[in-house]
Amino acid sequence: MKKQILAAAAIALLAVSCTKSTTKTEQVESADGSVTTTTTTVSETPSQMVDSAKINKAKQDVKSKVDEAGNKIDNAAQKTKEDLNKAGKDIKAGAKEVGQDVKEAAAKGAAKVEEGAKKLKEDLKK
Repeated sequence: MKKQILAAAAIALLAVSCTKSTTKTEQVESADGSVTTTTTTVSETPSQMVDSAKINKAKQDVKSKVDEAGNKIDNAAQKTKEDLNKAGKDIKAGAKEVGQDVKEAAAKGAAKVEEGAKKLKEDLKK
């Protein structure tokens, strides 16, 4: 879709550039001293058609540039996708590691509580 829009814009620009426009301004002074200004714009399209080989070459150039731009966009999107995928995996691994650390800390804490309870029980027996 992007390629078609860019190609259509290039062709429209090429068609507009084939039109020649001339502007003429005339000032006429009347006998009473007043000045009248007349502006005339003439748009001309060359009577002979533009060389179709040049048009085809321009179209081909535009198409290749549009394809190149599209490929760059696709490559950037793919790289971004890969980077996001990697970041997601890193976050998942980090979360798993943190979860493991929490489990280990909880186990150590539970072991200390049990040990403290045993010591208290022994102290109470004495």
